[in-house]
Amino acid sequence: MGARPDLLLRFLLLYAALYCSFGLSSPFLPEFLALRGVEPQWLGVLLGAGTAVRLISAPLAGRVADVFGVFRLELGLFAISAAVASLLYLPAHSFWPLVVVNLAQAALLAPLAPLSDALALSWSSFTKQAQPRTFEYGWVRGAGSAAFVAGAIVAGQIATAWGLAAVLALSAVGLFATGLSTWFAPDLQRERLQTNRTSGLVEQDWGTLLQQPAFVRMTLAAALVLGSHAMHDAFAIIRWSDAGISPAIASMLWSESVAAEVLVFVLLGPWLLVVLGTSGALALGAAAAVVRWGVMAQTAKVTALAAIEPLHGLTFALFHLACMRIIAETIPRGLVGTAQAFYGTVAIGGTTALLTMTSGWLFSRFGAYGFWGMASLCCAALPIIWSLQPLRNSAE
Repeated sequence: MGARPDLLLRFLLLYAALYCSFGLSSPFLPEFLALRGVEPQWLGVLLGAGTAVRLISAPLAGRVADVFGVFRLELGLFAISAAVASLLYLPAHSFWPLVVVNLAQAALLAPLAPLSDALALSWSSFTKQAQPRTFEYGWVRGAGSAAFVAGAIVAGQIATAWGLAAVLALSAVGLFATGLSTWFAPDLQRERLQTNRTSGLVEQDWGTLLQQPAFVRMTLAAALVLGSHAMHDAFAIIRWSDAGISPAIASMLWSESVAAEVLVFVLLGPWLLVVLGTSGALALGAAAAVVRWGVMAQTAKVTALAAIEPLHGLTFALFHLACMRIIAETIPRGLVGTAQAFYGTVAIGGTTALLTMTSGWLFSRFGAYGFWGMASLCCAALPIIWSLQPLRNSAE
């Protein structure tokens, strides 16, 4: 059966609004806080505290959505509340008001991506119950990545012309648009909602989730591979700058990685999942990460970097797609929101925060050779990935 264009359009609107708002604010929020007088040592504490709040907020929101079946309502309320929190940054000029607003916004932003993914997956071709076959999850997630880049580009222009406060105001507009777009997006597929409410699956808890061996091993592998990107995100530009690479070239290299991410989400990823299978796709992503971080450790030649930055499409996008397929096919219906929050926020978000701090120590002590530490994490993920194959075969 063909894809339903109306559903695809609704989710494209949702993801474009959500990730554009992320792109508008994420790169510039630390600088905004610094300009409002937050000292560097306290800025790190404040951002770290925001991460800690996210680790609590997202799983709680996911659990509430699972129990009461209010995915779309909850997503809309969190998006609009986060927009209000963004606007509250504007009158805040002293430390403690900024702390309160930052923590509140962190709590409100955390559930947005997991709830959106839970909705999109329930209608995507990953879900066997989806009738008729609707769309590839990668299509909407790729649109989100493209919207993030567009938002970041627009934010840079606006910041130059009108300042960072205008960027946060525009980000609030994007979040309001996200809240409004939930009005058009469908709720969790009706068969799943009905099952959640009538079959006792709402009684399932974290223990049930952690008893899913495929999910646990997949999440551990994702924490290692996707978390290993922390050093690249924090220190790649610094590494390139130290090697004499100009900001213009660095920007092009970074753009390569994002373009590859979108390409894999939209076109290559679904095909690779069919050809390689889920475990094969995970293994390819992990192996590509070993190569990517190894080259980063050994050289800063522009030609080499230009060759490896597109591997981001495999190390992030393909790996994430494979993880989404495992969640869609193996997680009990009453735990989809909780599973998304645990995967995206607790496992990957928490590991990324920890590895970001670890990367600072590695880079200060070993320089670029610290990337070998990230490569070793990806090597450690490979046996975990291969152990998934017997579990997937038995499940099928």
